[in-house]
Amino acid sequence: MADGSIDSAKGNLKETAGDLTGDKDLQHEGKVDQATGSIKDKVGDVADKVKDAIRRD
Repeated sequence: MADGSIDSAKGNLKETAGDLTGDKDLQHEGKVDQATGSIKDKVGDVADKVKDAIRRD
């Protein structure tokens, strides 16, 4: 599992826990973790595409 996927899953759990307990800070932290995971995945995708382009040349 990639770092981004781990962060997204962790964020989802935090957000759900925050929803269940009414903890707004935990909900917010979960959303931030999910966004961080999404960004890490996108950066990783771009890096992979660059590496593939370099290998073709």
